[in-house]
Amino acid sequence: MVTVLFWDIDGTLLTTARAGIAAWEQAVLDCTGVTRTLENFPTAGLTDHEIAEALMNSVPSDRRAPLEQIVARYETLLPECLPSRVGSVLPGVRDILESVRHRQDVRSMLLTGNTANGARAKLAHYGLIEYFEAGGAFSSHGASRPAIARAALRMARALLGDGTPLDPVVIGDTPADIRCGNAIGARVIAVATGSYALPALRAARPWWSTPRLPDPEMFLARLGVPGAGPATQ
Repeated sequence: MVTVLFWDIDGTLLTTARAGIAAWEQAVLDCTGVTRTLENFPTAGLTDHEIAEALMNSVPSDRRAPLEQIVARYETLLPECLPSRVGSVLPGVRDILESVRHRQDVRSMLLTGNTANGARAKLAHYGLIEYFEAGGAFSSHGASRPAIARAALRMARALLGDGTPLDPVVIGDTPADIRCGNAIGARVIAVATGSYALPALRAARPWWSTPRLPDPEMFLARLGVPGAGPATQ
């Protein structure tokens, strides 16, 4: 049995302190000529393509640009915008990723609403990209979060071989992450390190909800991974 940890990025692995907002604002301006202020625009739980679609719907119809043009411009701008805010890797994340990095019975993959290029930029900026050599599934045009989750599960099966039994675990910080984990029959760990407090996460009925990720031993014990030590939480 291989436990596959499918990680969300924003609010789960790290926070950019909403540095990506500047990239979206500039992308809209560059592609449509329309100025949009997005500091209060709610992005938690949305895929990048859903954000782009909402932005296009907010500008006059005769100024709209193709969705993929906006997304591509955002991806180009994002790396230079990330240093403009003081973000961070979230508590417990790096310790867990490091603890499972060389295990054969636990794998880390991405299951995120970011585009592949956007995810790469964020993970590289915060020094996490080395933990995700196995890749994952990302936002694409028309893909819902459940569809992204199903793609991630197919990738994990292809990576490990059809005969390897999988124990999928989705780790996220929004009700949308919980729903997409449920769509593939995964256990879902909901962490209140993003925009949603614990009561809102618990209302979506994850397998486990927690204010933050615990230390690696407790984390793996809770998952029932052999050799992880006793579960104390």
